[in-house]
Amino acid sequence: MALGLTPQQIVESGQHPLLVKAAHWGRVFLKEIASVQNGAAFSSSYFTEDEGLPLIRIRDVGQQETENFYNGPYGPEYIVNSGDLLIGMDGDFRCAFWNGGKAVLNQRVCRVRLKSDLMEEKFLYFCLQPYLDAIHAHTSSVTVKHLSSRTVENIPLPLPPLGEQKRIVAKIEELFSELDDSVANLETARARLQSYRQSLLKHAFEGRLTEQWRRDHVDELEGADQLLQRIREERQARYQQQLEDWKAEVAQWEADGKPGKKPRKPKEPKKQAAPTEEELEDLPVLPSGWSWVRLGEAAEVAGGITKNPKRQSLDNKRPFLRVGNVYANRLEMGEVHEIGVEESELPQVSLEDGDLLVVEGNGSVDQIGRVAVWDGRVPGAVHQNHLIRARPTSLLRSFFALWFRLSKQGRDHIMRVASSTSGLHTLSLSKVENLLVPICSVQEQELVVEELEVKLGEMEEAEKTIENSLQQMQLLRQCILKCAFEGRLVAQSEDDEPAADLLTRIHGQEQGAKEEKA
Repeated sequence: MALGLTPQQIVESGQHPLLVKAAHWGRVFLKEIASVQNGAAFSSSYFTEDEGLPLIRIRDVGQQETENFYNGPYGPEYIVNSGDLLIGMDGDFRCAFWNGGKAVLNQRVCRVRLKSDLMEEKFLYFCLQPYLDAIHAHTSSVTVKHLSSRTVENIPLPLPPLGEQKRIVAKIEELFSELDDSVANLETARARLQSYRQSLLKHAFEGRLTEQWRRDHVDELEGADQLLQRIREERQARYQQQLEDWKAEVAQWEADGKPGKKPRKPKEPKKQAAPTEEELEDLPVLPSGWSWVRLGEAAEVAGGITKNPKRQSLDNKRPFLRVGNVYANRLEMGEVHEIGVEESELPQVSLEDGDLLVVEGNGSVDQIGRVAVWDGRVPGAVHQNHLIRARPTSLLRSFFALWFRLSKQGRDHIMRVASSTSGLHTLSLSKVENLLVPICSVQEQELVVEELEVKLGEMEEAEKTIENSLQQMQLLRQCILKCAFEGRLVAQSEDDEPAADLLTRIHGQEQGAKEEKA
């Protein structure tokens, strides 16, 4: 942690609009009106999940309950009660009132206690966060930013007359309450959109979006068995073509004097087992004419390139997609690396429009199996070994498979396949090949995708509107605070004690406290 400026200098820099004060107000250092108490370095050996007192750690500031409890010795000075004002000293420097009942204060969390009755506690609270945010902005760090209690003590707070403080607090609470109601309504609307999104995807893969279309085309549709047979025939035909191409490449390689590595022989498609009853238990019941098929049958599944130092010496460099480029139905291409590739590797690792990219593993269980469709935006791109590529046959549409994978049933299926007895979650090449996808006629797949994209597009626009509204609410909060600290939110009163006199009384209280201690 390195704070190059004092809190006073940060205020004087004029860079932070919420650190202003009205001309008729004074300023007072926090240490003049409040004490700052650090938490204790309690031994983790006494941490429990549910025994003892709640233990307030940095992550718990602003929460209603804690993740850990403490069942060891402590001094009474570290007891926290509901209504105490706390500050997290690492990370975001967040302040909040604690409302979780009796608890103990852990290290890197401090409590701010008013020792003067000449400042309203709620006014102190509304002031504090903007100053903490400004200090955070001026604090450099390699990893996590740290805040010292001395810095907190030296925050130069605005000091309005006491009567004006009370009016400001009442007005802010009134306006913030209205904003909170609006935010709650927006969050409810966003949650409903998410629920509707999953309902829509569920209905899509139960065949309900295209139910009328099937009735209208019942005499034209082939049966599920016929569809599966055509998938297998196309898969075999593709392999035979790859085999012929490989033989031609080998012949040319031999004619050229066998330079470099011999072209890699294509792998013969594996025979895929039929879905078991256990696998189908938690999957949607498909309508007539649909069937479940393993991804390895409906697509050519392949691993990617393993990065190693030897590749730096290869002349043939290609754009290299990594796990960090692939998200749920989203490609992030802001940072694309390059990697050396052998010519013989290109048939396996080169990407084509419509390829499904599946994330093999991730530190977070929720992120395993993220899937997106490659759109060819970077010509000649290849993919790393932690991205598994699935190239659909002509009888499986990429976005049909994608939307199923993004549905709740599709995500649940991935989680079941990825789980292991050791508690780890990862997707191997064989696990991706064995993933189940629904299949129906190409015409119906395209109709499902079209219906989904229209409806989901409308939902996305609604979500953007909600997000913009939430951002506006946050800006309104900042505007309200700025008006308050500029002295423009409430009327002044001739009956208010001048801020200068109030400051004199605060200094008198502080001096009296020092003399009493002496």
